[in-house]
Amino acid sequence: MPVFMSALLSVISPALPAAALSAGLLLSVADEVPTYNLTQSCRSETTTAASDQSCRADEQRAHDTLQEQWSRFAPGDKGNCLQVEKDGGAPSYVELLTCLQMAAAAKKFERN
Repeated sequence: MPVFMSALLSVISPALPAAALSAGLLLSVADEVPTYNLTQSCRSETTTAASDQSCRADEQRAHDTLQEQWSRFAPGDKGNCLQVEKDGGAPSYVELLTCLQMAAAAKKFERN
């Protein structure tokens, strides 16, 4: 399993928040969407000018969605997903949004 996927799965693990709380390891969570360098993010993912432009458009859409929905995501999920982004190489709004959406979906799934 790729490292990113195993890190992402640990983010949505139901035991993770309880373990982090009991160990006092919860990260302080930013109140605002982080600022990423899209040039760095997209350059590491693309090989042509057209794909770079497409990457930037995808990243901007994800950033805009994060701006709109940031307050709706659980603080613990934000902290976990921000840590995954920090540890995973070039940061990406698309990956951050995906991580947060998966964590929220996992919580809904657990309730059902």
